[in-house]
Amino acid sequence: MEAYKKWVRRNKDYVHSLESLANGLTWLLPERFSASEIGPEAVTAILGIITAMNEHIIDTTPTQMHVGPVEPNSFPYSLCISAIKDLETVVEVAAQHYFGDDKKWNFIAVTEATKVLVRLISFRNSGYKMLLHGGDTPNIEKHSDFSSSQHSDGGFPRPGSGHGPNGLNPWNLEGRALSALSRFGENARMSSDTGALFLMGEVLFIIRPLMYVLFIRKYGIRSWIPWSLSLAVDAVGIGFLTQVAKSRDGGKEQHYHLTASEQDELKRRKLLWALYLMRDPFFTKYTRQRLESTEKQLEPVPVIGFLTAKIVELVVGAQTRYTYMSGS
Repeated sequence: MEAYKKWVRRNKDYVHSLESLANGLTWLLPERFSASEIGPEAVTAILGIITAMNEHIIDTTPTQMHVGPVEPNSFPYSLCISAIKDLETVVEVAAQHYFGDDKKWNFIAVTEATKVLVRLISFRNSGYKMLLHGGDTPNIEKHSDFSSSQHSDGGFPRPGSGHGPNGLNPWNLEGRALSALSRFGENARMSSDTGALFLMGEVLFIIRPLMYVLFIRKYGIRSWIPWSLSLAVDAVGIGFLTQVAKSRDGGKEQHYHLTASEQDELKRRKLLWALYLMRDPFFTKYTRQRLESTEKQLEPVPVIGFLTAKIVELVVGAQTRYTYMSGS
């Protein structure tokens, strides 16, 4: 194993190229979206796990330890989450093949519950840092939770700041003490509120896929209830995190600082709302009709018509497997 780790770390660019090529070829496997697709999905899952394992090996290169990647002796939560996500589609396909469309959701729910548990543990053990890419990527950036741009000490003006004649501070000791206590109480309350919003937003992000699957299991994939509730949970969670990221008083003060990686993650989650166009029943009622209409219009055009038909086929096939899990 050590020899393999050394080889991966020495040839990481070559490894990445091979992984990209292999993952691209899996979309061309025969019967990828047919009823008997267990084999192709298993191959895809194995390649995904190998890719995640290689990324973990590269991230834990000893020469990079000073920047703070995953510690060698800590449990690799990001690798575990990646493996669960890769196996999830295999579980779905196998459950559908052996138990049918209705009962497969029981197995998917168990898989999602396992993923939620691992993510919650990872979230706690990381010191309640935002999960990047659903926990696939360790959040290693350091940041301060509380900051203020006001030029003050203890919540009151610094001496010599020009308050009163000759630059003398007109406040007596009692007044400064009361002001400091008041300011401290205000900051503590606001910081507590902001921290609570962050925790609620992140927990909603973690549990949303499980809630979605459970409601599909109860009401069916064609019902608008799971789709609407999932969208509502996403909107509320993103709303909480967006509120945390906003600065107070027009950007003059921010009580919870998001790192650059966390701000990028927040943007990524907002972009993932586009997946609701690919989720049933919206996809069946609206998106698929537009795709098929475009395909018919371009069908007479040489080459372009063929490529469009192939793209639509891939999109429709992927929609049945990956849209309810994507971004989770």
